[in-house]
Amino acid sequence: MARGNFGERLKRERELREVPLEEITQATRIGSRFLEALENEDWDKLPGGVFNRGFVRSIAHYLGLDEEAFLAEYDLAHTAHAEQQAQKHGQKIEDRIPPTPVWVPVALVLGVLLFLAAIIFGGIYGWRRFVRRSAPRPAASITAPAAHASMYASASPLPASNSSSLRAANASRAAELPLDFSVSASAITHVHVQADGNPVPDDAIRPSENRHFSAKSDFLVTAADSSAVLLELNGEAMPPAGAPGTSGTITLTSKNLRQASGGNSQS
Repeated sequence: MARGNFGERLKRERELREVPLEEITQATRIGSRFLEALENEDWDKLPGGVFNRGFVRSIAHYLGLDEEAFLAEYDLAHTAHAEQQAQKHGQKIEDRIPPTPVWVPVALVLGVLLFLAAIIFGGIYGWRRFVRRSAPRPAASITAPAAHASMYASASPLPASNSSSLRAANASRAAELPLDFSVSASAITHVHVQADGNPVPDDAIRPSENRHFSAKSDFLVTAADSSAVLLELNGEAMPPAGAPGTSGTITLTSKNLRQASGGNSQS
């Protein structure tokens, strides 16, 4: 690279003082290749940044030169080099970018026109559908509902035999349901429960306490104080296990539910 004013002056000042590069290297600890790069203004061989400015300051101080003046000259030379490289780099990039084809603007214009046309036709189509849906429709005939009403009114009630069959079917479905037994107490008492023949661990039941048990076919319930407990099977109240104030035992199955259902149906 051709040398500029900064590099030439730096070398001239060093040669006037008859100071070889090796002496400056030993005194400043700056490599000889960096000294030669500064005198030749070969910026690509220098580390750059604050290192270059530190080199210039150390060399100027050792040669007895004005450090600030030499730093200013270095900044001017380095900035001019950087601008020159930036211009060359920008020119190379522009040379690499191909010119825009002529058809690209035409395609953009056509695309915009097609988009606007689609919006216009879509709006027209939507407006026509809205007008058709908003048009009043003829009143529907009311003879059909009346005919259906008369048909249902003339239908005869189900015979008694069908009602009995329905109750029997409901009872069989109730028998297939799992049994849920719950017991609550108004005073502290003991209740022993067997679910499907299997004893359930019992303990004293306290007031306002509610316990639930599950079974498939039956419960065998023994209460120490029959009047102090409330028995429920699948949410329906069951009779007490014995006389008030005495212990008693009762067996609860799905038949109790069928009896409750039958009683309700008769009432």
